[in-house]
Amino acid sequence: MPVGTLSKMTVPLSNNQSANNQALLMPKLQYRFRVSFINFGISTPTTELTKQVIDVTRPSVNFEQITLDTYNSKVYLAGKHEWQNISINLREDVNNNVQLLVGEQLQKQFDFYEQASAASGLDYKFAAKIEILDGGNGIHEPVVLETFDLVGCYLNSANYNQLSYSTSDAMTISLDIRYDNAIQSPQGAGIGAAVERTTGTLSTGVGTN
Repeated sequence: MPVGTLSKMTVPLSNNQSANNQALLMPKLQYRFRVSFINFGISTPTTELTKQVIDVTRPSVNFEQITLDTYNSKVYLAGKHEWQNISINLREDVNNNVQLLVGEQLQKQFDFYEQASAASGLDYKFAAKIEILDGGNGIHEPVVLETFDLVGCYLNSANYNQLSYSTSDAMTISLDIRYDNAIQSPQGAGIGAAVERTTGTLSTGVGTN
């Protein structure tokens, strides 16, 4: 049947691989997502933030470099890791719900009126959840394809952005969020999966015969 030609619309695989001729898999789409906040600010619910999200960056991680100088060369190892900040843009609403929650979170971190700092991270840190959805809605419950759980979060910066007579765009608030750790779920696939921890003595990672 002519529909069989669709199985060829992908990258051909070598003959020693299974399913060397298969259809292209459905990709995850950037606009099918939601962001949830836990313990953000003091007002409830925080779903007003979820409804006003414009965009968000996904987590990224990098490792510090350890350099071992050897006889005629150098060997590089992975040092401590560091999660990079994520950024999120929010629309402001006419009821000031978004502005209120952001202000409450900032005040938890530092009381700008009294010039008093929070006693500990426990007093102000929050959690965030970035979920990738399958497009379901209404009576068709959306299926969560992937989740990033961010823990130990705080607002590194909040930008209330500009006003302009020359645009019809909505007012926005841009948040830069610092966090301690990010776990990807479902666990077993991605960051946070159980991978056997091996122990070796060679810095190159290459064993001997």
